Amino acid sequence: MVSTNPPLGVATLNRGRNTFRGVPKAEIERRTNTLLQAMTIEELYAALVFMTQHQVGYDVSKECELETLLNYLQNAFKVDNDMHERVLHETKNMEPPEMHLNVEVIEAKELVSKDSNGKSDPFCALYLESAPTRRYNTAVKTSTLSPVWEEHFELPLDDPENDVLYLEVWDFDAAETVPEKMSKVKDVKGVRGLVKLAKEIAVTATTGCHDNEFIGRCRIPLKDIPTTGHTMWYSLEKKNKSKRRGVVKLRLAFSAEHNAQVAAQEYRHLIRVLLLYEIETQKIEKYCWCGRWSAPAEVLLLQHSAQRGLLARNVTLAQWIEYSRIHQEHPLNFIVFNKLAIDLLRPMENGLFSADETRLFWDATKKLLYSCLNSIRKIRRLTIGDKNAMTQLSAILGILSSISSLKVPEDINLFPAKMYPWFPDPDETLSVLQALEYTVEQGGIEWFDHILNNNFPENESDEDALKYHIKVIQLVRADLQNAIDNYDRLFIKRINFPYARCLYMMYEKRISDICMIVIEDVCGRLKRIEIENADVELNLGTTLFELYLALQRYVILGQVLCAEGQLEGMKVQTYYNWFRAGVAHWLDIAVYKALKRIDRAVEFDTLQAVDNSVQYSSSAVDTLTIFYQIKVFWTQLAWPDTEGSYTFIAKIIDDICKCSIAYADKMAKKAELTTELEQLSESSVYERKFSVSTAWCFAINNIDYIRTSIAPLANDLGLQNIVDELAEKKTQEDADRCKQTLQLIIDNATDTVKNKIIELLQVVADKMSPAMNRYLMEGAELIDATSNTMDRLLQYLDSNLSTLHDHLNEDNFERILHVIWDTLSESLYQLVHNNLERRRPPSFYSNLHRTLHTLIRYFNVGADETANVKVLEKIEHLLELHGLETAELIHRYHQERIKEQNELEESEYGQITVKAQFVDNSLNIQILNARKLRPVDSNGDLVGKVSTLKHKLHTKSKQRLKEGKTSSCDSYVKVKLLPEEKFADVKLPKTHVQKENLYPLYDEIFNIPLTSEQRATENAIVVFELKDKDFLRSRFMAEAFLPFSEIPETGPDQGIESLDQIHLNLSRPTRKSTDVIQALEHRKGDNQATEFLSKLSSKAERK
Repeated sequence: MVSTNPPLGVATLNRGRNTFRGVPKAEIERRTNTLLQAMTIEELYAALVFMTQHQVGYDVSKECELETLLNYLQNAFKVDNDMHERVLHETKNMEPPEMHLNVEVIEAKELVSKDSNGKSDPFCALYLESAPTRRYNTAVKTSTLSPVWEEHFELPLDDPENDVLYLEVWDFDAAETVPEKMSKVKDVKGVRGLVKLAKEIAVTATTGCHDNEFIGRCRIPLKDIPTTGHTMWYSLEKKNKSKRRGVVKLRLAFSAEHNAQVAAQEYRHLIRVLLLYEIETQKIEKYCWCGRWSAPAEVLLLQHSAQRGLLARNVTLAQWIEYSRIHQEHPLNFIVFNKLAIDLLRPMENGLFSADETRLFWDATKKLLYSCLNSIRKIRRLTIGDKNAMTQLSAILGILSSISSLKVPEDINLFPAKMYPWFPDPDETLSVLQALEYTVEQGGIEWFDHILNNNFPENESDEDALKYHIKVIQLVRADLQNAIDNYDRLFIKRINFPYARCLYMMYEKRISDICMIVIEDVCGRLKRIEIENADVELNLGTTLFELYLALQRYVILGQVLCAEGQLEGMKVQTYYNWFRAGVAHWLDIAVYKALKRIDRAVEFDTLQAVDNSVQYSSSAVDTLTIFYQIKVFWTQLAWPDTEGSYTFIAKIIDDICKCSIAYADKMAKKAELTTELEQLSESSVYERKFSVSTAWCFAINNIDYIRTSIAPLANDLGLQNIVDELAEKKTQEDADRCKQTLQLIIDNATDTVKNKIIELLQVVADKMSPAMNRYLMEGAELIDATSNTMDRLLQYLDSNLSTLHDHLNEDNFERILHVIWDTLSESLYQLVHNNLERRRPPSFYSNLHRTLHTLIRYFNVGADETANVKVLEKIEHLLELHGLETAELIHRYHQERIKEQNELEESEYGQITVKAQFVDNSLNIQILNARKLRPVDSNGDLVGKVSTLKHKLHTKSKQRLKEGKTSSCDSYVKVKLLPEEKFADVKLPKTHVQKENLYPLYDEIFNIPLTSEQRATENAIVVFELKDKDFLRSRFMAEAFLPFSEIPETGPDQGIESLDQIHLNLSRPTRKSTDVIQALEHRKGDNQATEFLSKLSSKAERK
């Protein structure tokens, strides 16, 4: 039915038409009703039954049946059947409510232009199909194609289900004269605009009319509008025009005339009744209702808000108020409040609520804030990792963030003292963030008290007291870590509040207060470590250090959480000063433990190399690891005070030196014991003599390994960093002086350990001394020149020095040579001195003299017989030879033969001329001739040397050649490749025999195929062996050597004929006893060495 009341915003008629003007949005929102009518439950129930029977919106049929809604309503309001039937009967006889369509014309865009300037002056006209003459017009927006109106209209409805809303957009044309029209020429846009202006001028000149121009319209059936209303863009159309005319944005909703405040009060009461009923019937747990209504409840709320014309903000405010009240009795999910808080921000900021509504909002907020803050105070009751709990917490922080952005009225106290007894000043006016800070601190205080009340020392000892404080700090750090891992980011993201930092600063005060006094008291009563009570002191010191580390980690955590300025004034930042008296005790503990571990390391050391690449055993590695554990302790200590660090590092280096000396003493005893056990099997006391074992070598190397590690270890302690910090805090001169002092400590420590090595070397020499003295005495007393006593002495030295060379590093081997030489020199001196008065024969001193010279040559002291012994090249050479395999030793002999061959200017055995080349892996050899061969008679004996002059005359005298026929040879050349074991599978060639000729011409070419491995053999040699072919056998004459390295490598296109000739001097082995030969002779029982020496002897020249 059509309302008899005049509609809002009825405007004056425009150009003889019946039109109605809209009212601006701000004007409607200022209209309030000052009277609130009291309403009983029965009246509210009747009103709801009436609205249910007259629902609005296209989605009515899609929700619930009428009967279902009425039954739900009866149950929710707990109305008996009699009353329900009476109300139902009364409401059926009442006239339907007077419905209105609320239209807000918001804006339009992309309108077509109607004026000559390319723009339009648009306004809107609204009317219902049932009342086309009752029009409502918006204001005119000049010169725009995208107008913004934001005007509200309320249209009375007779038939909401079948009526249609029409909205037309027009271009307004004002009444103008022809001159006024012509003055617009300067604003014309384009040819089309000029044509349009010309038409307007012509029409005005001829008729005087100036009608508005139609732009487009949209048609909206009311049945398409939902109960809750909607906001949509609608396209404008024009009959017979397919081109788009633009779009207009409208907000549409139904309402019935009703007092706004009464409607809001009704809605709040309805929310409370329905929500309590939902909680009761659906058995909803606390904190679980998240705003989802059952279908009947949702329909009832929507119909009430629509038919009472409640604005969205009024609905939200009503929910905020009633939800907060119910939350006190049955806590709801905080997500509901977070969404409402966000929706209420803009209306509250813009002052769109009345004073009473604002008061209701803050009263509800006060109740909700207590619940939010109390939940944060008890945050430790949340289950870590529970997604729902984190969602709730995020919603709480969102609520606090939204409330904190609003300005609180001066007469509102959100945090009354009786609700928040933990706030420090009850009279202080707090912001939301300040209240949050106090609440977080209170939660931490309660948790700290819980820790103290539920943990106690086991007894009254100092150690248990320290353990108790460690546990407290660990539990506090666990709480902080939980805050960092799970809550801190969320607090910062949602409300920009540093949750973990706030907790840290609260805990810091309490930890400092309970720890400082206890620590200083315990440190002041620490005792020196004694053997009888070592365990007690060790345990106490270790526990004290654990407390130090716990506080250190707490301080480091604070440096991460707090800004630099916030750390100032915190007692815990100088925690290390509480422990200053305990550091020396910790260092004593470290030394005590190190010595115990060194004992075990030496005990279990087998004095065998850790692996083939090193010359030290397991205890050296273990000891260095022990030292680095001290370094780890220092790293963990991380002493912040630079001057204190300087003092402590000096003590650490000194302690490491003490441990190194102790290790050296233990290694000496270990080596001596091991050696004695190895030599118990000696049969005769007289024959029993000390032999250097590998145990002594490893003991010496181990100590040296520790010595060389002291300086790097000192650097790893951060020595340079301390010096740099001293330079910054004091002067560079002070820093340099401290550095020199520390370096002196390091050098002294290194030298002390080095002296222990020299002492141990002297012990080895002293143990060798009895055997050496006995050999010296025997050699001096035995007159027989054939005595082998000197050889036995040298063999004894060779044996021991070989062991020392093989197992000592180079520096220590050099030292032991010095020590042994000094010991031998002293023994000789004592031997001479002791026998001066015994009337020894001259031969005794003569023998000693020869022995002295022999030893000087042996140790290679040099011309200056008083010179200190040096690293002996000869001994190094002999030891190297003794270390070679037999085949390698034989090949070394052939290499020495090459050197001898190259040193010959002219050979008495003649010369051989050859050519040789490598072509890939093929060895080509051309044997050209031989010259000046040594003749052999028919018995195979050498005739004798032929002088150089005879050879010259021989070439000029045919007669002499004829006479020489009886002194000639039948020679041929046999090629060999060395080392023989590398070329065992190679077929070796030989030339034809050249009979009765001392200048044979062979001129034969041989090709010897090799494998790539054979070709690459290091130091390989080609041997040209000349033999004399006799009737029964061939006899060796001489040989020459050509190394692979001197044979050129050519391409296959270069023939051997183009190469230069190679002239090689022939030679024979001599009986000279070289180092190599002696080494081979020492290899008794080695068949390869014996066979080689036998062949060598047969080749040697017989004198």
